[in-house]
Amino acid sequence: MTFQVWGWRREDASQVLAWVPDAGGGRGGVMTRKTPAAKDPTAVERANLLNMAKLSIKGLIESALSFGRTLDSDYPPLQQFFVVMEHCLKHGLKVRKSFLSYNKTIWGPLELVEKLYPEAEEIGASVRDLPGLKTPLGRARAWLRLALMQKKMADYLRCLIIQRDLLSEFYEYHALMMEEEGAVIVGLLVGLNVIDANLCVKGEDLDSQVGVIDFSMYLKNEEDIGNKERNVQIAAILDQKNYVEELNRQLNSTVSSLHSRVDSLEKSNTKLIEELAIAKNNIIKLQEENHQLRSENKLILMKTQQHLEVTKVDVETELQTYKHSRQGLDEMYNEARRQLRDESQLRQDVENELAVQVSMKHEIELAMKLLEKDIHEKQDTLISLRQQLEEVKANIEMYQKLQGSEDGLKEKNEIIARLEEKTNKITVAMRQLEQRLQQTEKAQMEAEDEDEKYLQECLSKSDSLQKQISQKEKQLVQLETDLKIEKEWRQTLQEDLQKEKDALSHLRNETQQIISLKKEFLNLQDENQQLKKIYHEQEQALQELGNKLS
Repeated sequence: MTFQVWGWRREDASQVLAWVPDAGGGRGGVMTRKTPAAKDPTAVERANLLNMAKLSIKGLIESALSFGRTLDSDYPPLQQFFVVMEHCLKHGLKVRKSFLSYNKTIWGPLELVEKLYPEAEEIGASVRDLPGLKTPLGRARAWLRLALMQKKMADYLRCLIIQRDLLSEFYEYHALMMEEEGAVIVGLLVGLNVIDANLCVKGEDLDSQVGVIDFSMYLKNEEDIGNKERNVQIAAILDQKNYVEELNRQLNSTVSSLHSRVDSLEKSNTKLIEELAIAKNNIIKLQEENHQLRSENKLILMKTQQHLEVTKVDVETELQTYKHSRQGLDEMYNEARRQLRDESQLRQDVENELAVQVSMKHEIELAMKLLEKDIHEKQDTLISLRQQLEEVKANIEMYQKLQGSEDGLKEKNEIIARLEEKTNKITVAMRQLEQRLQQTEKAQMEAEDEDEKYLQECLSKSDSLQKQISQKEKQLVQLETDLKIEKEWRQTLQEDLQKEKDALSHLRNETQQIISLKKEFLNLQDENQQLKKIYHEQEQALQELGNKLS
């Protein structure tokens, strides 16, 4: 049996010896060193930051509860808490290159909270509005202080931790905010909601502060522990003293308030006795007035019933007149429709004739082009042949063509004269239609005015009746039913009025269409004049050609 032992010293005490047997299966073997797995430095950093966050949050809560007051910005444990939070948020930040230097701030991820948590928009706006802040680090520090005062720091950071896809733009994969330690710190921050903080952010120079963790605050000595216990006992005694003094003050105040209440109750009792006697006298007077009002109410009921019968007769007569006037308006509307149909047919005829003229114009243009081609060819033949007989023949042919074109022009002149006669007829019909439309509009305006006057009278009558009925008792059930019937009748009248208004709007639309037809007719006249000008120009050109050829 052979043994091989590694030599080791005290310096290598961290390395552990292990026995490894031989491959042959015997008892021999070799002693080997078994080194422990090396820890990840980033994990150690995360653990250290987590422990520091626990200590700072715990110390801050304990000190705040022992003092029992709101914390200021000069309070050392609160300052150390912000420094620790700043280090936690900075861990694993990605370095962003800029034109001047490398940028590594925590303001970028904190700005994301506004998008994820709508209530954080106020903090972001107030931080941007602060005048003394110039750097993003100063804005981040102000944001942390405002979140602590709002008691919502844990909620805001929880939204960030949940959205790890968005955080990956700012943090490395091994950062504290991307791992479980970040969630633990957010859970610890919930305990800070017990603390009331009153911090002045405007006056502080947050841009140039140096964030260094003071470990001496968290290293406890025996003397410090004894002093703290004594301070706690003294604070408890002072609190008891203050509590007793406040109880005495409250008791004195309650006694004085009770005396004042007794005096006021005695005064109010005498006043109530006097008011009772006055109230009894008033009740007797009101009963007498009630009898009088009931007698008057019966008389008013009789009068209102008579008035309602008279108004019903008047309404029936007005309804008959309204129906007659509506029949006349319907007849006028039918006549206007017939005239519009006739005018639309005339317009179609005019458009067809214009289409024929346009086709004729195209044919004339083609003929002119053919004539130009023939002229060029004949000029070439005249130059080449130079014979007088052929020139005479060409002149004869051109003369025949000119005569044919003159015949076509005469026919076109006749068509243009017919078109002008038709346009004159259309204008006369349009004027007649406009006059009729004006008459119908006047009649409709008069009818609307009469309807409005009648509605105003009915409304005034109904208002007066409602005022009288509201002052009486609930015995006027029959009158209320009659009023409901009248309201339904008024609604029917209003619906009829709306229908007439719709008909009026339809007629106005048709008048607008007629106006548009007028404009199109004027455009057609302008095109006709242009065609005439072109025709005269073509005649002049043909005459010039004939003169040259002759």
